[in-house]
Amino acid sequence: MKRWKLSPVVLCLAVVSLSSLELQSQNDPGPRPGPAAAGSFFSTLNATEQAFFNQAQVRFLEVNSVSGTVTGEEGLGLGPSFNGNSCAQCHAQPAIGGSSPGLTSPQIPMANPQVALATLDGATNLVPEFITAAGPVREARFVKNPNGTLDGGVHGLYTVTGRSDASGCNLAQPDFPTAIANNNVIFRIPTPLFGLGLVEATPDSILQDNLASTQSARAALKIGGVFNTSGNDGTITRFGWKAQNKSLLVFVGEAYNVEQGVSNEAFPNERSAVAGCVFNNSPEDPTVLVNGNPSSPNFGTTVGTASEMASDIVNFAAFSRLSAPPTPASSTPSIQRGSSLFTTIGCSLCHSPSLTASPSVFTGMSNVTYNPYSDFAVHHMGTTLSDGVHQGVAGPDQFRTAPLWGLGQRLFFLHDGRTSDLIQAIHAHSSPGSEANQVVHKFGNMSANQVQDLLNFLRSL
Repeated sequence: MKRWKLSPVVLCLAVVSLSSLELQSQNDPGPRPGPAAAGSFFSTLNATEQAFFNQAQVRFLEVNSVSGTVTGEEGLGLGPSFNGNSCAQCHAQPAIGGSSPGLTSPQIPMANPQVALATLDGATNLVPEFITAAGPVREARFVKNPNGTLDGGVHGLYTVTGRSDASGCNLAQPDFPTAIANNNVIFRIPTPLFGLGLVEATPDSILQDNLASTQSARAALKIGGVFNTSGNDGTITRFGWKAQNKSLLVFVGEAYNVEQGVSNEAFPNERSAVAGCVFNNSPEDPTVLVNGNPSSPNFGTTVGTASEMASDIVNFAAFSRLSAPPTPASSTPSIQRGSSLFTTIGCSLCHSPSLTASPSVFTGMSNVTYNPYSDFAVHHMGTTLSDGVHQGVAGPDQFRTAPLWGLGQRLFFLHDGRTSDLIQAIHAHSSPGSEANQVVHKFGNMSANQVQDLLNFLRSL
């Protein structure tokens, strides 16, 4: 049986308020309309810090070509294999820094950009069947190698073969049709970046104490939970679908290398570096020695702002680190009832409502209590969600508790984006071996009105 579905449920655009949705019965309200409730800098930052965020966001928006010679694609280092040509291409919903865009967005409806990317600038790629205009942005991983050993790594959707700026490259796309036929391909969608500076600044001791505080309640429902950890120092890793990355710098450095093919100071080796397909020296994203910002008064000198003189990955990490958490919607009686039910049936035992960050070098970000709705531990999610991939201590069916803040404006759910319907996403948590089985059973025993209250609460986040 396949571990994924090719056609996520597409929802109609929500055009009614949350208060009117209280009168409906057991319907996912869909992505919340109105302005994006995320995407800006942390509100207490001083002017210098705000400027750093804004300049870093510009770098996040940069579009890459192979050698930076294509008009409108001045970034350097795309390929030889890749899934996207800009960070903002994948992290777009409901604002820059979010998750996968889609046609059902109430903010900016946008077809999956990976479709047009296949043939951009003369490229000769075929669009894999699991990439559709209405579906989510995805990366693909193979579960096993041809010899039967474990793989688990990302295989780029496309190559630069045929592009006008990649003459001589003949690198073929991975054989996705065979991988699909052999049930050997799994998917991941982009995780939102909003508020991650607070997550990065949360001490291991806070995460450990938070998990310990619910131990007896979790045990009663047969819920486990462990932290993924660094193999070097044993500290908690917390970024990525399986909490495989330690810091934001490591997280974005790996993504830049894997998703766009750009070698950098965190991941300095070119991927798919076959003969005829390597066009730049490595790392393609180094520390800046001469200011290359044409709009800067210091252009061409060794002087510049922190953003101008830093590498792309330092800017990407700063953009994530200084971004504000999503802002929830105003409460209603239904949302208040749903919040209570969220705790009563046990959802909050993994989706922890609040954590506290440590002292920070950034203005107003010290000792902040925030609401991620995650314990950042990994849990067994059973056979339905198992993807066969090992990352750190996280096994095939173990995933980090997905933070729920910002869920109200998200389009696709679960690690592979298989559904756009919250009810389906909740039920997918239940299968043999899942730690969530008893909680989902309680959800199934709720009245229709209670279910609607819970859904309204989730869409308020």
